[in-house]
Formats: sequence, C-alpha cells, structure tokens
Amino acid sequence: MKESFFVKKVLNNNVLIATHHAYKEVVLIGKGIGFNKKKNDEIDAQSVEKMFLLKNEEEQEQYKQLLTQVDEHVIEMMNDIIVHIQTRVNVPLNEHIHIGLTDHIAFAIKRFQQGMDLKNPFLIETKALYPEEYSIAREVVEIIHQKIGIELPVGEIGFIALHIHSALTQKHILEVNHDSQLIQTIINVIEESLNLDVDKESVHYMRLIRHLHFAIDRVKTGEVIAEPKKIALLLKEEYPLCYNVSWKVIKIMQQALHLPVYEAEAVYLTMHLQRLMTKSDL
Repeated sequence: MKESFFVKKVLNNNVLIATHHAYKEVVLIGKGIGFNKKKNDEIDAQSVEKMFLLKNEEEQEQYKQLLTQVDEHVIEMMNDIIVHIQTRVNVPLNEHIHIGLTDHIAFAIKRFQQGMDLKNPFLIETKALYPEEYSIAREVVEIIHQKIGIELPVGEIGFIALHIHSALTQKHILEVNHDSQLIQTIINVIEESLNLDVDKESVHYMRLIRHLHFAIDRVKTGEVIAEPKKIALLLKEEYPLCYNVSWKVIKIMQQALHLPVYEAEAVYLTMHLQRLMTKSDL
C-alpha cells in the first residue's frame, strides 16, 4: 500500500502536521515540504526526510508553539542535529527530544547572542557519568558552530548530553536533572563532612560519581546488593568518619527519593570515601 500523507497544518516551509491512515497524526520534516501546501493536500512520501509521532496532545501543542517562536533556520538545523544523534546512538530516541532539545538549544543561542553565559555546575559529573552522550553533545555543539557560526560555551555540552541521555533512557529530563542535583548535594555534604576539597578530575572522584549514580538507580529499581557483614564491621572500626558520612549520604538519598536504601550501600560508599581521602586504593 502506498504511503499517503495529507496536510493537516503547515507549521513552516520545512515542517508540517499530516494525517496518515495508520499513524493518524504525524509531524513531517523535509526541505520545502510545507511550501505552498494547503490543508488536505497530499504529500509525496519521498519528500519526507523525517517523520515522528507526538502521541501526547499536550506535546503536539508544545511543538506547534515552539515552531512559531524559533527561527526557521534553527529548526532546520535542529532536525539535522537530531538525525545526527539518532545515527550515532543507533537506538530509538524518545521523541520528546524534538521539543526538549530544540527549546534548550534555541534558548542557549539567544543567551549567547545576549552575552549571557549560564554556568553548568554538573559539567564534570555529566562527563564522568555519560561519556558517550557527552561525546555526541560535543559534536552537536560543533554542528551548531559550523551551521550558524555560534560557538556555545563548554557548559552547554553538559546540558545537551543530559537531554540526549534523557531521550536514550526514556527518562524525563526533569528526572535526569533531579538525579544530577542529588549527586551534587551529596558531593557538597561529603566535602563539608570530611573537610575535603575534592579533585574533580581525579579517578577516585569519577568512580565515586559513577557509584552514586548506580546506587540511585539501584534504589529506584529496588535492586538488593549483598551485605558483607564482616567488611561492614571492619570498615566501621577502621574508618569511622567515612562510615558515618556514608550513613549521612544514605539518609539524604532516602529523603530525596522517598525510597528505602539498603545498608550494604554504606559499606561500598565508605570504601569510595576512604579512597577519596587517601587518594589511594584500599
């Protein structure tokens, strides 16, 4: 059966909303696809470069509004960027990325043009947690530079990486940001409690960040890890300060996530904190 699309609403020269017998309502993207088109006109499937569904009506409305506020050249560039991300990850992306990342980058460009630089407090942590997403985000910043001559600040690589991670994991960007903020809060408590100025580039810091990230994921999924009783007693005796700080961290996680945290997490966290303090492996 021939793929037939019929125009429902032209959003701009390169983007329109169409109806389809199987998908119902879809967003179609293609260079000049909306030019001179009217409602109910048939669209040749060969002129469609990208198609995505925004099943959620609220998201459809958000996308329509976004396209009226963002320069058409930026929309065209964003379509190329999302295709690039899709090619690099080779797994389905959550289609909210069309709204979330487009909105973020359009606003980042506006901030840059106004001379405003938004600091990214999670940059090092994001790079450590999501190296693949960070690498792709760096490429995205380079694409923006090549296409419109704007070189976004390095902090934007981290923000874009979080959007990519959100689209890959099907987690909402708010959840991803919440986890990043929780990790930042925990790091501040660790530094203050241990009277440490942590070297953010050190391998022990990177390991700690990854450990906290996986610990948060374990708590959310309810995954139980074995509790090594003998090691727990030894660590409590040998490293009481780190052990106590670990429990402080566990209480913060419980309050933030509203979920129980298993005692075994304190054991593994104590070892990470001791490594951080002594800058050596136990």
